[in-house]
Amino acid sequence: MSTIQDKVVIITGASSGIGEATAKDLTSKGAKLVLAARREDRLKALHEEILKSGGQAIYKVTDVTSHEQMEELAEYALKEYGKIDVLVNNAGVMPQAFLFNKKVDEWDKMIDVNIKGVLYAIAAVLPSMRERKSGHIINLSSVAGHNVYPGGTVYCGTKHAVRAISEGLRQEEAMSGTNIRVTNVSPGAVSSELLTTTTDPEMKAGLDEFYKTAIDAESIARTIAFAIEQPSDVAINEMIIRPTVQMG
Repeated sequence: MSTIQDKVVIITGASSGIGEATAKDLTSKGAKLVLAARREDRLKALHEEILKSGGQAIYKVTDVTSHEQMEELAEYALKEYGKIDVLVNNAGVMPQAFLFNKKVDEWDKMIDVNIKGVLYAIAAVLPSMRERKSGHIINLSSVAGHNVYPGGTVYCGTKHAVRAISEGLRQEEAMSGTNIRVTNVSPGAVSSELLTTTTDPEMKAGLDEFYKTAIDAESIARTIAFAIEQPSDVAINEMIIRPTVQMG
């Protein structure tokens, strides 16, 4: 039996890509899922698929940029399942463009989703985890959180922030003795809907070419499951997963 059996796992951005793949992988290992995303039709379809396969899941339409909605999501999970074992902080966007194009609205969106959304999710689950002295927070950064490249300046900034938040949280909880584990996962090119958030034609063409070697989302889902499956006294803090042929 997997150590994931009966763990209550919140997944943000669960309606597609890495979030959806992670939901399917974890439900096959017996997790009780709390699915969150903005697209109710996609959430419903995933929820029905999981139930038909014999899995356990609930869902709630949630915008991670709303502190109130994230708090409500955590309260819903606690009401239905009585605990929160794992948060998979997966929701993210990647609209990329050179700074001189002044896509300020896209900057704001990346900051709201990629940074504030991560913080709001952490804030929502941390009190109950600390009370139980048990929990696992998994944040999805990116190889862009380790590198910087032209056109990805703001996106890279947000993903560097996720790494910093993850490390700061890890140190705080280690110091406090709460037994809360923190994992930062940094994927490289992965097949998902993330590319559709880039509206700049020049950047989109370059990304489409770069992503021809992308690995599937299931590869990241298996990585997340690996981190969760470790004994409670073992924390996998940092993982980078790239296509074998990816240079940067």
